[in-house]
Amino acid sequence: MKPQDPGDGQTPLDPDEAEGLLPSHLETRGELDEWEQSNIAEGVVWLSRRRGSSILSMESLRELHRRMFGKTWQWAGTFRTTGKTIGLPASQLAEAVKNLIKNTKHQFETGVPETDEIAMRFHHELVRIHPFANGNGRLARLMTDQLLRERGLEPFTWGSANLDVAGEARSAYITALRQADGGSYDALRRFVRS
Repeated sequence: MKPQDPGDGQTPLDPDEAEGLLPSHLETRGELDEWEQSNIAEGVVWLSRRRGSSILSMESLRELHRRMFGKTWQWAGTFRTTGKTIGLPASQLAEAVKNLIKNTKHQFETGVPETDEIAMRFHHELVRIHPFANGNGRLARLMTDQLLRERGLEPFTWGSANLDVAGEARSAYITALRQADGGSYDALRRFVRS
């Protein structure tokens, strides 16, 4: 039997990865990715139909995550309760997200810094906080693009590539996020509009 190539989508899901998974028929990483993508599309539709209030609220953030992943994960829309190798400790998540939303609203109200910068930093901080067990980058990108649309601006291009798959663009994105973690936003600033 040929060993499975971890990059071809056929890698079996291990028990930790399958924790909280709703569809019991999924067995490989590729099947999970495909299932999640169709669920995410439902979140995008919900987001496009929203009218009125800004996406910038704790309730909207959780609801968007639930819409994006609610048919995939039992915990969709619920902040994680366990530690991860990235992100803040679980006990700090709610307060950190609340402060991020409050600070971002204030920045938009004052116009300082300019809108692209506010949106880029919002995205970075939400990814850094890592409030959910999975889907934080995808959620942060959708929310950030919605924040830009709400202000009459074009969404970010995010390297003009699918960041959900391994490749050059995803590597550049991760590198830019890590540099931003260290306080240097130049690479991320360039990436979001590349």
